[in-house]
Amino acid sequence: MVTHHRFSRLVSTGVALYLSSLLACATTNGPRPDHSQVPGVIIDYSPASSGCYIGSPSIAIFPNGNYVASHDFFGPEAQHTTSPKTAVFSSKNQGKTWKKIAEINPCFWGKLFVHNDKLYLLGTRNEYGDVLIRRSDDGGKTWSNPQGPTTGLLREGRYHCAPCPVLVHNGRIWRSMEGFTGGKWGAFETMVISAPVDADLLLADSWTFSERLPKPDEFVWLEGNVVLDADKKIVNVLRTNNVGKDKAAIVHVSDDGQELSFDLSKDWIDMPGGGVKFTIYWDEKVSRYWSIVSKQTNPEAERNNLVLISSTDLRNWKVESPLFFHADDKKHAWQYVDWLFEDENIIFVSRTAYEDGLGGAPRGHDANYLTFHRIKGFRSRAPEPLGKGR
Repeated sequence: MVTHHRFSRLVSTGVALYLSSLLACATTNGPRPDHSQVPGVIIDYSPASSGCYIGSPSIAIFPNGNYVASHDFFGPEAQHTTSPKTAVFSSKNQGKTWKKIAEINPCFWGKLFVHNDKLYLLGTRNEYGDVLIRRSDDGGKTWSNPQGPTTGLLREGRYHCAPCPVLVHNGRIWRSMEGFTGGKWGAFETMVISAPVDADLLLADSWTFSERLPKPDEFVWLEGNVVLDADKKIVNVLRTNNVGKDKAAIVHVSDDGQELSFDLSKDWIDMPGGGVKFTIYWDEKVSRYWSIVSKQTNPEAERNNLVLISSTDLRNWKVESPLFFHADDKKHAWQYVDWLFEDENIIFVSRTAYEDGLGGAPRGHDANYLTFHRIKGFRSRAPEPLGKGR
C-alpha cells in the first residue's frame, strides 16, 4: 500500500471535513467516495468520473477576516474552451468549513483579490479568450457582468493567465498576463497590465497593457508574478517550462508599465519549483520573499513534492521546510498553490490530486480536490524531516 507523508505539525490536517459541493460538474449514483486520507480541509471535490477537473485555485481575505476561495473546471466535460464555470466559496471560521456561494459562467483562470474593500475576479472568458474582470459588492455572492468595455471587458483577443498575485505600487495596481499566439500550448508572449489604484477597475480605459515580449527559444514562459526587486523596480518572475530543470525567468518592467526586457544570460535563474506555477510575496517583517512550490528535482519528482522556499533577492532561493510529499508521482499532486500571509501564518489553497476510494484522480495534473491549508509560524520554522504518514 502506498502511504503519504505529512508534515503534520506544520500544515493543518482539517479533521472535520466539510464538503460544500459533493460533485462539481456531474452527479453519480455509484460507490461513495472516501475522503479520509486527503490532507487539509476539503473545499470542493470533483471525481474523475465527472470528466471535470479542478483548476485555478485562488484565495482572498476580507478586511473582517473572512476568507473567499475559487476554482474553475477543466477537462473533457468541463466546456472550458467555450463556456467555463468558476465556483466561489466562503469561510467565516478561518477555513475550518466552507460554503459554496456562487457559480460564475463564463470565467476561466480567475484570480480573486480585495481592493478598496471590494472583491474582484480577474481572468479570461474561456481558454485563450478575452480578458475579463468582475466585481462583487456582497462578499462574492453576486458579481458584475462584463458585457463591454465599461463593465469589465478589458481586452478582446486570445489571452492566457492564472491566479497570479496582484501588486499595488506607486499608485497603480499591477499583474501579469500572457498573449497567446495560436498553435500548440506554450505559444505565449509575456505582458503586464496595470491601472490607477483609484480608477474604476471595470473600465477598459483604466488599464494599460504593456508590450508583448515573445518567449526565448530555450523555454516556454507563463504565469508570472509582478513584484518589486531588491532595487524597488518592477519585475515579472515567470514559470519556465524546460524539461528536467527547476528554473524561472525575471522580466524587467519599465516604470510606466509599457516596456519589458529580458537577458537570457542573467535573468534565467535557478529556482526550486520554477517549472510549475507559483506565487511570490515580499515579507516586510523579515525582508524576504516567500513562495510555495512543487519542487521537481533533488529528489526528482512531478508535482508530488510541495515545499516552502524563500529568497532575499529573487535570484537565490532555498528550501525552508517540506510541506507535503507522496511517493506516487503519477496520481498524487499539490499544485498551483495560491496563498496569503495572515499574521504569523500562511494560508493557502491547492489544486490537489489524491486518492478518493474511487481510483483517485486520472493523473496528478487532473486534480479532483480543492484543499485549504495553514502553515503556522512559518517564519520561525527550520527545515525538519517530514512527518510519518498514516
